[in-house]
Amino acid sequence: MTERGTAWPQPLVSHYARYFRDGNRTAYEGLVAARQQRLTRAVVMALSAGSDVRIGSDAGAGPGEDWLDEVIDGVHLLCEQSSWSWAAHDDVFTRSGEVVPDKSQPYLDLGAGEVAAQLAWTDYVLGDALDIRAPGLRRRIRQETHERAITPFLERLDWHWLGLDGDVHNWNPWIHTNLIAAALFLVDDPQRQAATVARCIEGLDRFLASLPADGAIDEGFAYWWNGAGRALEGLALLEEATGGALDVDLPVIRQLVAFPHRMHLGGTWFLNVADGPARAATGLPWDMLHRWAVRLGDRDAARHAASFVSGQPEATAGLGRVLHSLLDPPRLDPPRLDPPRLDPPRLDVGTAGIQSPPLVPFTYLPSVQIMVARETAGTPQGLVLAAKGGHNGEHHNHRDVGSVVVAVDGVPLLVDAGQPTYTAKTFGPDRYDIRAMQSAWHSVPAPFGLEQGTGKAFAAAVWHAPTAENATLRLALGAAYGLHPEQWVRTSSLDREARRVVVADRWDLPISPANAASLDSAVPPDHAVPPETAEPKRLTSDVDITYLAAGTIRLGRDGSAIILPTGIPTADESSAGDARGAVLRWEPAAAVVLVDEWPLDDPLLSGVWGARLTRLRFRLPAEFSAAGAFTLTVEATS
Repeated sequence: MTERGTAWPQPLVSHYARYFRDGNRTAYEGLVAARQQRLTRAVVMALSAGSDVRIGSDAGAGPGEDWLDEVIDGVHLLCEQSSWSWAAHDDVFTRSGEVVPDKSQPYLDLGAGEVAAQLAWTDYVLGDALDIRAPGLRRRIRQETHERAITPFLERLDWHWLGLDGDVHNWNPWIHTNLIAAALFLVDDPQRQAATVARCIEGLDRFLASLPADGAIDEGFAYWWNGAGRALEGLALLEEATGGALDVDLPVIRQLVAFPHRMHLGGTWFLNVADGPARAATGLPWDMLHRWAVRLGDRDAARHAASFVSGQPEATAGLGRVLHSLLDPPRLDPPRLDPPRLDPPRLDVGTAGIQSPPLVPFTYLPSVQIMVARETAGTPQGLVLAAKGGHNGEHHNHRDVGSVVVAVDGVPLLVDAGQPTYTAKTFGPDRYDIRAMQSAWHSVPAPFGLEQGTGKAFAAAVWHAPTAENATLRLALGAAYGLHPEQWVRTSSLDREARRVVVADRWDLPISPANAASLDSAVPPDHAVPPETAEPKRLTSDVDITYLAAGTIRLGRDGSAIILPTGIPTADESSAGDARGAVLRWEPAAAVVLVDEWPLDDPLLSGVWGARLTRLRFRLPAEFSAAGAFTLTVEATS
């Protein structure tokens, strides 16, 4: 590693203040992440310098002094860092109008929890060596963790992420699990430690109680790892810490463990909803999911996780996850932690990293109205249809009620754009000025130019629930636009025998084109398409059916088009140009096709989709504006 001996990443006040000045989050958060990732690598290298890297073992020769000094410097930098919270979460500006972190009033957020846990794991695995090499550092670690994390947690009950108001989201298990590690390793007072852990257990119970019986996560696959996945890690840590006294056996956990493989399209592609990318991030703790799957006897989940386990964890995962991945399973010494009390059934799931994923043929999660149907089970070859209902009050919500995603050979071609880079606008009142969040840029209808509304009331109603034998989801979508539910009905189906996807829209709207001007007063103004789109702000007499596509599109002359994956980056960053594409056909063929290119200058979007996405707007002739039908069929190219 060439970074040892070089200058450490240095987040500055000017970086921190950018969030309040121009909305930029990445300038500060990126440098903090780089600092923490460097410390994670240093801890692993320091452990590796000994003769035995097992946690809690007698490692023989101590870690290399150079790497230990690297760890010491990284730890001290975190202790000196004015704020452990991220500027986007800190309430300093709201309280005082200041843009400089206020160390006297620490804000306990995701960032603070991550630092506390990283210091806790560092102290646990290298504590004795730190005492010898840098006496006083462990005292400083404890002091800072108490002041910035433990004390704020115990003394305040108004943290929004506690979920006491009934709104429980992924911050809850993420922070609580990090605080469990901090309490176990850094809180020496037994009563204070017990109080901290007890409150964390209450918080995790609140999260588990909020989950639907089908284990669905409305934030999607990407946020599963930093929500449900964090809860599973916290539960495992509690079980280890108590020698099995806290053993969780809830039906919903089995469903949680199954969620990732149920969302799998193929390769590294997954169904993405809300603020999630369509491609799985590198560095995910698949080993954690594999352990839970084996424990529960879920063969499909175990096969799926095993197919992704690399044995080479990345520092982006965080120190705790990296250590667990390397040690699989961790052997933790008493009195703090006993070895895990796990007696998993024996499953022949193959060798991690070479086992093929199960690629299950069908999933329907009624709590979020999501269907994923595959043409042929066990192989990425062929079509996959994902259809979503739900509502527009979901966590990390996009206005995507009624949207569809279609993949060919595991590669999505009709797509959901996913997560753009977060800024101050992302979670503020102007969220839906962002194109990726708008229904106008999802594969949904736009009756009279309407943008979907925001909130739980703007929802789909299920008129026909799919089954494994009949993969058809029929949704009444009118309420998503402030209309009556039955005024727009979408039916999405996968016909396995015909090897095609069919999306059929039927509508009977309340106002004829001649009276469309009255829509300006009939529909609340916040339903109009926001100004960032290419649409006019006023509502129109037009009825559009919108589909968002990745790759390269070739329009035909006979009511057809071809989408090729050319330009979509593959896992090795080359182009998927040689893969099969999709043939689109539509009725009525007389629909006008409007093509809008979306050049992608956001690295989070271009890294997934390439240089551009393309919106196809099928505009119906005037006689179909008030009442009509439109059907799109999708088949794989030969």
